[in-house]
Amino acid sequence: MGGRGNVIRIQDGDLVVEIDPSNGNNAHSMTVRGHEMVWAHAAKGHLQGIPLLAPWANRIDGDAYFANGRKYLLNLGLDNLQYDANHLPMHGLLGFADGWKVIRQEAAAVTSRLEFWRFPQWMAQFPFAHALEMTHRLRDGSLEVETVVENLSSQALPLSIGFHPYLQLTDSPRDEWKLHIAARELAVLSDKMIPTGERKPNPLADPLPLAGTELDTVFTGLTGEPFRVRGERQQIEVRFGPKYPVAIVYAPRGRGLVCFEPMSALTNAFNLDHLGIATELQHVPSGGTWRESFWITPTGFS
Repeated sequence: MGGRGNVIRIQDGDLVVEIDPSNGNNAHSMTVRGHEMVWAHAAKGHLQGIPLLAPWANRIDGDAYFANGRKYLLNLGLDNLQYDANHLPMHGLLGFADGWKVIRQEAAAVTSRLEFWRFPQWMAQFPFAHALEMTHRLRDGSLEVETVVENLSSQALPLSIGFHPYLQLTDSPRDEWKLHIAARELAVLSDKMIPTGERKPNPLADPLPLAGTELDTVFTGLTGEPFRVRGERQQIEVRFGPKYPVAIVYAPRGRGLVCFEPMSALTNAFNLDHLGIATELQHVPSGGTWRESFWITPTGFS
């Protein structure tokens, strides 16, 4: 247990994770026997590590969204929105949030809390009072990331959050990696990466060689097995708890990383749900609590 500035270091045997509560509570490093499994970008202001995407993950198809039958406009003048290449709001508000406070710390675990409701600039974009607690826990050779959402609002809280773990292997080039995608179907996307409502069977090979392959794909019908990337000897598995029923797999060509992203709902869930399209959108009742985990497990790093 320890820190470097604001960075918290937890350790269990050969597995070491560093978390920065002042920068989105992001686990920006995960090493085993000195091998770094988390990909990081040299430039500031870019998502990297294992960031939380909240209070919405991925894209919203415009500058407004529906929740509980009402339309909410995003406040463009607050300058706290991120946009994709099509100028669609993306990845919520908390990727670089500095409001996290450490509330419990042990040698192999740390819990931090963010009281979203205290920040007017966030409430102006998503006016549902809530708080989040995130625990990073090392146990049995895995990193567990547990998230708790407390609904402090008088209305049901629509839940469309997720994580974007940037993972890498160090024993072989990206084009020699192979993936196991633990999903039976995928969501058909528009040219702006918004689900159309159509789903089709997962057509990808298993294992899927990454050579010549580029993915930014939304998967549903998860099997419950771990997602997996394997190199020459090394392997990283990511297992989702059942309240993450959607996965995005991101593997851009020419970059030595792969992302298995646990999602609590489909991309653009707020607006698609309003149209009656199935999205796996969950709601936390007033005064209620939502809790779920995902696990990252490395093997073969010697």
